[in-house]
Formats: sequence, structure tokens, C-alpha cells
Amino acid sequence: MTTTMPDEIDGDTLVLRVSESIGGIDADRWDGLAATVPGRTLNPFVRHAFLSCLEDSGSVGRKAGWLPQHLVLETSVGSILGLVPAYLKGHSQGEYVFDHGWADAFERAGGRYYPKLQISVPFTPATGPRLLVGSAGDGLRLALCEAVKAYIGQTGVSSAHATFLEAADLAAMEGDDFLHRTDQQFHFVNRGYGSYDDFLETLASRKRKVLRRERRDALANGITIEQLTGIDLTEAVWDSFFSFYMDTGSRKWGRPYLNRRFFSLLGERMGDAVVLVMAKREGRYIAGALNMVGANRIYGRYWGCTEEHPFLHFEVCYNQAIDYAIEHGLEVVEAGAQGEHKLARGYEPVMTHSAHYIANDGLRDAIDRYLTRERRDVERTQAILSEHTPFRRGELQQDD
Repeated sequence: MTTTMPDEIDGDTLVLRVSESIGGIDADRWDGLAATVPGRTLNPFVRHAFLSCLEDSGSVGRKAGWLPQHLVLETSVGSILGLVPAYLKGHSQGEYVFDHGWADAFERAGGRYYPKLQISVPFTPATGPRLLVGSAGDGLRLALCEAVKAYIGQTGVSSAHATFLEAADLAAMEGDDFLHRTDQQFHFVNRGYGSYDDFLETLASRKRKVLRRERRDALANGITIEQLTGIDLTEAVWDSFFSFYMDTGSRKWGRPYLNRRFFSLLGERMGDAVVLVMAKREGRYIAGALNMVGANRIYGRYWGCTEEHPFLHFEVCYNQAIDYAIEHGLEVVEAGAQGEHKLARGYEPVMTHSAHYIANDGLRDAIDRYLTRERRDVERTQAILSEHTPFRRGELQQDD
């Protein structure tokens, strides 16, 4: 699909092109536009390499129900100005922002909700840029919003859903007829701690003692922890981790989204951005968690194990990520979706944001009313949870 847009940039006509493969877009140009701060390390999930791992492994594609439809905004002579990572979907799996109820209601009323356009990184509930314009600014973001709407109009799909948005993208979309939705995650904020013990000193005494005991108990029975990256990510290591991933995925959501080849490609193309935390007992790996590292934060993704041990999940997934962030001067640990149990371990409630363009006026009005109520509920929950962090009274306020 290629279409001429009604807008112009510096007098040049804009053209919208749809690429059904990330491989059809120059990697350097993609990464240059994905860099919201020039010269800064990219958000790992919007790197061309990460998205190509998904596509080249077959984890993403027509058979998976994630058909790439990356939107490319160009000049009339083919110079790429902006990009939108997007997928045409016939289901609502692997998104972490749930719209099954919207689909059911629309189809009961005689509408057709699927296919829809998903603007996101597949299987990844991590905030990052979605309107890729580099440092060009809001004018080009608005042009990309219009490009999304043009795609909806020409293809006849029901809607577009941009999830886990940064503030600039959200502002552009809210100003262009997209509906705003909020949700909640738990992040660890590194307030300049010199060590994990420094962080513990900011907690209430009882909470501090509990976490120290948990860490001690997690490493009982001869368990040791390794943090692997780069050339340490051998195929044997990935074999072990994949067995953990498959076990957890099969139990939690029926069919794991990622295949074995994805992890090999990830280690090959992005090993420098991977931190694989692996627990070992009696000479073999028994549990692991995958983390990705960006400019100022580390993102926790997948966990699994073949042996159950008390508190090992908390140690491998949450405490080790805190250790890594403190040691490497990273500002934030994003530990993935959901999980109020993270609150007791120093992870604080934060808001996440998405934006939704609904073509049908009746469905749009109903969703708009629902989202107004939902945002109030999320705000109330956020306020309540913020009063139940494990920090000493006044500790966070003093640091703000």
C-alpha cells in the first residue's frame, strides 16, 4: 500500500508506504529515527535488530497473527521522515493491554472488530517510542498520526491501538482523536544507591529484615547466581533458558509466543543488550530470567525454572535486576506487567499509557465513556498503592 498524504513538509509532498517486513527498511535509518535523544543508547525493543529477530525467527508473522505493517512516511523522492512499528492482527493476544471486551461488544452489535492495527512491540509491555521521528518534533508526530488514520481509512480495519507510549507520542495522539487509556506497572527507581544495602536502609525496619531473609533463603541449598551477557550467551545457555521459558509460558498462557530460534538470533544480534540471570545448583542451571538493557534502565522480561525453591523467583527476577541497575548506574528497573507483590520489594507503582483510534462512532463513544471511568479507577488504585510502599515514612518525598 502506498498513498499520497494531504500534508507537506517544507513544501514536499508526503507519501505513506506500508512495509510488510522490517527487512524492507534500512536499519540505520530506522535506528536513527528511533533515537529520541541523538547519540543515546536506543530503547532495546525498538531497535531494528530486535524487531528483525522477531520476524526472522518466525515468532512474528502471518501465521502468528502479527502481520508486519510498518508505516513509512516518506518524501516524494523516497527520503524516510518517520516510521511506525505496526502489525495487522486478527486477535488480541500478546499485547498486555486488554481489549477483548471491546471486541466482544462490537461483534455482538454486528460490527467487525478484527483485523485491527497494533502499534507496539510484540509481546513486550515496556514503554518506548512508537512514532519514530528522531529529534524532528511534534509536527512530524502529528503527520504520523494522520498516516495511521489514513491506513485505517484505506484498509477498512476497525481501529488502531498504540500501547506503552512515551509522553510525546501520547500528547500527539490525544490531540488527534485518539482515546487515552491508563494502566499500572511497578518500577524500581535507583536514587543514587551505592549498593543493595544502601537501598535497604531506606526501607522500614521490618520490611528490610524480610528482604534480607528472603535473599538468604533464596540462595540456600547450594544455589549460585550468574549474570550472563555478550559472548557468555552460548547455545547451551539458551537451551537451558528456553526450557524455563517454555515451562512458564505453557502454564501461564497456553502457547509461548517466542520460538527457540528467536533467542539464538537475539544473542547473535543484540548480546550486548542482554543480561541473562541464571541460577545454578549442583552444576546445572535450574532457573533464569531474561533482561534487556537500554540507555538508563533495565527491563525484566521472561522467567522460568525447573526446580522450585523458596524466594528464588524474587531473587532472580527482581533483586538481581536491582543489583545490576545499582552497579551500572541505571536509573530504573522495569519489571514487566502486573504484580502487586513487587511493591514489597521496593518497586513503586507507575502509570502506563496507551492511545486508541476507533473508526466507528458508536463504538468510539462507548469506549470513551468506559475509559473515563477506568482512568479514575487507575488513579485511585495508584494513590492507595503509593501509600503502601515499604519505604520509611517521608523517604520518597525527601528524595523528590
